Amino acid sequence: MNPKTYKKLVVKHLSRDFRTAVDIVEADFPIPAPNEIVVRNLFAGVNASDVNIAAGVYFVNTPPFDVGVEAASVVVALGKNVQHLHIGDHVITFQIGGGYREYFAIDATQVIPIKEATPEILTVVVSGMTAAIGLEVVGEIKSSDVVLVTAAAGGTGNYAVQLALLAGAHVIGTCRSQTKVQFLKQLGCHRVINYYQENLDEVLKKEYPQGIDLVYECVGSELFDICVDNLARRGRLVIVGYISEYLSPELELVNRPRIYNKLLWKSASLRGFLFSDYSEYLQQKQSRLMELLSTGKIKPAVDSTEFKGIESIVDAVEYLYSGKNCGKVIVRF
Repeated sequence: MNPKTYKKLVVKHLSRDFRTAVDIVEADFPIPAPNEIVVRNLFAGVNASDVNIAAGVYFVNTPPFDVGVEAASVVVALGKNVQHLHIGDHVITFQIGGGYREYFAIDATQVIPIKEATPEILTVVVSGMTAAIGLEVVGEIKSSDVVLVTAAAGGTGNYAVQLALLAGAHVIGTCRSQTKVQFLKQLGCHRVINYYQENLDEVLKKEYPQGIDLVYECVGSELFDICVDNLARRGRLVIVGYISEYLSPELELVNRPRIYNKLLWKSASLRGFLFSDYSEYLQQKQSRLMELLSTGKIKPAVDSTEFKGIESIVDAVEYLYSGKNCGKVIVRF
């Protein structure tokens, strides 16, 4: 029997300080519209973008509004017109506001049916598809490429590493701890650079004097500058994020020559990438990633630190920003 009320996380005021921006509220159990289902969330993915959503960076919204994105769930109620799903079926949802809550009413056509809701299968949505579209569509990866993945041990970074390896590329991964070095070596990285122990710029110039063909860049700040400096001729740098500055009240002001002076002479390019602008590729990439997972060609990485319940979400977001995670951070309900 479904409850009368449930808990969810809402943004109460816009702020980059996620802990102070959000609050747990109680809401009435949703009644599904004719074309909707109601799901009970079992697992929710934690993303660096949660901070940007709470700060009103990605879209303009007036608090209070719901937060959280992807979730793996079980169907608990059906609208009268829903025929292809049944109570007890497992699905994945990925809508802003759908992740950090115990129950969610959603259009039945906007979910991905799955055999079983697990943390591992949840990593495909957002993290896996971001890597797939970022590398293959935006970055135009080739088997002859030297590929550099920053934050390579993170939720999307580990997918980028594995997909680049499957494409036949030579893959370099950066990280900042020896635990992550070992994790990335196990994934198959050809070169792992712990930039807390090695000088990244010096290593790249010495070991890759022809430059880097494709960079999957998530960090920003000085790391971004080093990646730009080490692009190869016709190199591509895909800007997936800049997590190093997400918590800052203002972006760093940089006084240096304009960047076209570095790009033009190498015919290199910077390519910004927002997941939401490439929705036409979601179905194709999702199907392919599911197949790669089912055949064992990609091994989803879930961080071992356990976060349980609505009350743990803020801790999970802050843990992600601590940089300690290896793989996707997941909240269990």
